[in-house]
Amino acid sequence: MPDLIIYCTRIYMPNAPAIISSFILAFWISAIAIVAVQNATPISLRFLFFESVQLPVAVILAFSVVLGLLGGALFKPITELGVTTQNPRIKN
Repeated sequence: MPDLIIYCTRIYMPNAPAIISSFILAFWISAIAIVAVQNATPISLRFLFFESVQLPVAVILAFSVVLGLLGGALFKPITELGVTTQNPRIKN
């Protein structure tokens, strides 16, 4: 009986990980769309003497998230650029 279950799973559900990933992606896209619609009010950012053009809050949030993800993804490789492992056979 267990062999039949494994056989049926391989035949009928070979794309289960892809289906689950698609559902997760669809959920996040829906959540982003809801946040974007609810935060459509245009605002402008001020920093010292500079002021930006008016953009919706959702656009500013999206830029902030993307910059945070890129900064987090690049932080570790950049900090490890100077760190090298020394070969014991090579003398300084």
